[in-house]
Amino acid sequence: MEASFWNGKRAPGISDSIDLTAYSSAVEAIEEAFIKYPDRPAFTSLGHTLSYKEIDQYSAAFAHYLQNHTALVPGDAIAIQMLNTLQYPIAVFGAMRAGLRIVNTNPLYTEREMIHQFNDSGAKALLCMDIFAKSVENIQGDTNLELIITTSLADMVPGVKRLIINSTVKHIKKMVPKYHLPQAESFRKLLKQSFGKGFKPAHLSQPEDTIVLQYTGGTTGVAKSAELTNANIIANMLQAGSVVRQHDEHGEPMMKGKQSIMVAPLPLYHIYSFTVHLMAFFRLGEHSVLIANPRDTETFIKAMKPFKITGLMGLNTLFVSLMESDNFKQLDFSEMKFTLSGGTALMDDTANRWKAITGVGISEAYGLTECSPAVCMNPINGLERVGTVGQALQHTALKCIDALGDEVPVGQRGELCVKGPQVMKGYWNRPKATRESFTQDGDWLLTGDVAIIDEDGYVSIVDRVKDMIIVSGFNVFPNEIEAVVSEHPDITNCAAIGIPDSKTGEAVKLYIVTHNNITLTAEEIRAFCKDKLTNYKIPRQFEFRKELPMSPVGKILRRKLKEDSTGEQKIA
Repeated sequence: MEASFWNGKRAPGISDSIDLTAYSSAVEAIEEAFIKYPDRPAFTSLGHTLSYKEIDQYSAAFAHYLQNHTALVPGDAIAIQMLNTLQYPIAVFGAMRAGLRIVNTNPLYTEREMIHQFNDSGAKALLCMDIFAKSVENIQGDTNLELIITTSLADMVPGVKRLIINSTVKHIKKMVPKYHLPQAESFRKLLKQSFGKGFKPAHLSQPEDTIVLQYTGGTTGVAKSAELTNANIIANMLQAGSVVRQHDEHGEPMMKGKQSIMVAPLPLYHIYSFTVHLMAFFRLGEHSVLIANPRDTETFIKAMKPFKITGLMGLNTLFVSLMESDNFKQLDFSEMKFTLSGGTALMDDTANRWKAITGVGISEAYGLTECSPAVCMNPINGLERVGTVGQALQHTALKCIDALGDEVPVGQRGELCVKGPQVMKGYWNRPKATRESFTQDGDWLLTGDVAIIDEDGYVSIVDRVKDMIIVSGFNVFPNEIEAVVSEHPDITNCAAIGIPDSKTGEAVKLYIVTHNNITLTAEEIRAFCKDKLTNYKIPRQFEFRKELPMSPVGKILRRKLKEDSTGEQKIA
């Protein structure tokens, strides 16, 4: 369906169109925010806050250094490998202002994955946290890196507190392995040396210029990089930002007259957090609280405590871990307006429990790296439709197709296809992979997700095409099974996969994590599922674990479970 299908269906205050020509470059939007909101707090990390003016000054200093003390030129690529700290926005904005392309790098990459990404992207420079510098030392001879810059966790925190945090991380927690990179520059020192010296505007200014090379690990094989252009990032910045302009029940803008305080636990190297926090929310003058390690639940909660937060962006596993803590339930939610979820399926039980504790529903969104990433978003503040990922963003067309490539009617399942201004230019240096990721006419991006679009334009993601389990010829979707099992009061997490079966072709195997290691039996879980799932959907095999393999952003890795499926099993 064309983009106009969704017009008139969106929540009050959410426009049906945006001005895609408002900015020619992402840097233009960032610098506008510097001018409009100089005295507002921009980012907080480790208890320290920098204003928009300070982010402007520090990023300008980094741009000066890159232009005057390195051989880098506009169009070169710089890899950034850090946790969520104040250095991240400074580095991204500074590099962009100097005309460099950003290569967001997962800190948990193996050395083999780092070599591939740095060489594939052509990265000439790397800014990394010293926690990961030993790996950089080990691989530097296998890359074309000309410049290495290191930083410590609390480098932007002033005074004694910086020394205490960095010393604790290095000497007490032993998180910084000994490394030898004598040629590496210190991020903190170079900012100090270049502060206030200015730079020459040299950013990639054309809409079609690629400004971010974002690697995606969502498919098997070698990681590919989506080329995201100025036009892609600007479109998604404006699209995502428009959702928080929704009106309340009185017809007033929900965020009227107040700066929003947004919590950012998802890593900024992930395109979801990158676009929302560094682009969309920053352009609107909002305040982001950066969480370096969201898996440390109590420290995460402590970081939120000083603020009356407006919104939080996370995913199902993160919400579950927060709700397990009594300290989370003691936070002040009086100013909270919305919670955004994306990256993996949101369970109904999680959404219901979250609303009972915070008073705010979870608005699930949907996107993928190749779309910068947002495609659909739910309304906020009570208008969200649980079980869906909302409606298509402005200027975005969606359709579902069958195995032959024909569009299916509204309400029927099919592979979701996307067309819109946020869709990538293509995969970096991979024309064949680019062609294969689009329909034959080249107009529609194939997502690999099975979806249903209803009459109101709400989209439900049923599952991944590759994760679908075929039991005796019937299609079984893991998300459906997981949603049912997650309602069991003693179960924290679960994941369903397909395993070979001599009678039915495939059978469902379920991996389970229970609350506080409570003992459950396969028979008890089968009984729980009996009235909620058709017989062929009920798991045949069960495996109980203390934890499930997850990506750094909290996605359960079904692929890893399939590889491990020969482990010890409990069979019903």
